[in-house]
Amino acid sequence: MADDSESMRRAVSRLLSVEFDVVGEAGDGKSALDAVAALQPDVAIVDILMPVMDGIQFARRIRAMRSGCKVVILTGMEDRDHILAALSAGASGFVFKRRMTVDLMYATHEVLAGRIFVSTDRSSGPDSPLT
Repeated sequence: MADDSESMRRAVSRLLSVEFDVVGEAGDGKSALDAVAALQPDVAIVDILMPVMDGIQFARRIRAMRSGCKVVILTGMEDRDHILAALSAGASGFVFKRRMTVDLMYATHEVLAGRIFVSTDRSSGPDSPLT
């Protein structure tokens, strides 16, 4: 789990630890990349906006490493361009921070099953970020 906010890292770890082992946390993209190389997690959950290396660059590097680690972006950036950039970089999931408590656990299960997950604004119907 990587986010430059310690309180966000704690919240995500608490949420996920109900069903998953959270094996590491990082405050920037480079530290997260080093942690993935050392710990070999099944999933890395990262913010887009991080120091040293952002979440999009992180996803590209993970894909290039061919580590098998799935990447879920957890962010406040909800626009179509960020979603498409993340998926193009190799992310398997994109979760809006405001929907974290609803979507993150499900998204993690989905990407582990080999599927793509993208949060949508359930109240907006056809105006979801990808339509």
